[in-house]
Amino acid sequence: MRPVRESEYPMSSLRVYAIDGIVPVVDPTAYVHPSAVLIGDVIIGPGCYVGPCASLRGDFGRLILEAGANLQDTCVMHGFPGTDTVVEENGHIGHGAVLHGCRVKKNALIGMNAVIMDNAVIGEASIVAASAFVKASQEIPPRVLVAGMPAKIIRPLSDEEIAWKTDGTRTYQDLTRRCLATLVETAPLTAVEPDRKRIEMPDVIPLTELKKRGG
Repeated sequence: MRPVRESEYPMSSLRVYAIDGIVPVVDPTAYVHPSAVLIGDVIIGPGCYVGPCASLRGDFGRLILEAGANLQDTCVMHGFPGTDTVVEENGHIGHGAVLHGCRVKKNALIGMNAVIMDNAVIGEASIVAASAFVKASQEIPPRVLVAGMPAKIIRPLSDEEIAWKTDGTRTYQDLTRRCLATLVETAPLTAVEPDRKRIEMPDVIPLTELKKRGG
């Protein structure tokens, strides 16, 4: 099968459901995996990435991903009636996180399996560690690391850590473009080819490795 060009992105293949006459909105430059589910009052902005099996249930409150944000595989977004659940520009939501009636501000990162509860606000360029629990109405200031159950401020973030986060989000923005251009459903091979190609991403470095290098 030939790759799908951005202009041919098959919106009709998405799992999108209207409720009470409200239809999800997906910007043509965003990528939403066909196994993700969008229901009702969902707004996906330009250049966003929504991963496999993500669930965005806009059947009570409004759900918004602003430009360049990513919501990775198996994440859940939901909220109570009359609320907005928002990931602002360049927000980065790791695998399996749950966002409920909260706001994630610009360039913030929510770690894998973290839970952000109602009316919580995650400050700009902050990082919520994996598996953290941010309780209802908790306000996290900008540029800090929070962790724990319930989440507590651990320390300010360094410029290096914020730059690493920003680079990681750019990687997901590039993944949006890669998916639009080349991702297609296909049949598996029955054997590994000789000299099998690898996906090369030499500039993507885990934070722990970056610190070891003193980068």
